[in-house]
Amino acid sequence: MLYFPKNIYHEIIGHAKLAYPYECCGALIGKGKKVVNCRLMENINKERANDRYEINPKELLQVEKEASLNGLEIIGFYHSHPDHPDRPSSFDRERAWPLYSYVIISVQNGKTASVKSWTFEDEKEAFREEEIVIP
Repeated sequence: MLYFPKNIYHEIIGHAKLAYPYECCGALIGKGKKVVNCRLMENINKERANDRYEINPKELLQVEKEASLNGLEIIGFYHSHPDHPDRPSSFDRERAWPLYSYVIISVQNGKTASVKSWTFEDEKEAFREEEIVIP
């Protein structure tokens, strides 16, 4: 289960709607499976922004450093799927790392359709859905 404060959950949904019809992306910061903050990040993939996202490695390193200074860590990432389901694509799986949570926000016609989180523990394992809990 991935635990989200309501305000952070709504912040990433807002980011996805604002970026539509392009993919947005960002980092989820916290401890274990509890999100305490998020970092909205720029999708640097300008050629295929409608169906691919890419995070600037320098920006990611900076987010990791900031999280560490606060006793936190990056526990996952989020991105949107404009006019596509909230299931990971084969491209998403190829680029994913074990143990992280990957939240996908499906935005249909500029409106949020659904949000799901995915994770896996072993490189050979397929994504499995994990429950999102908003206390």
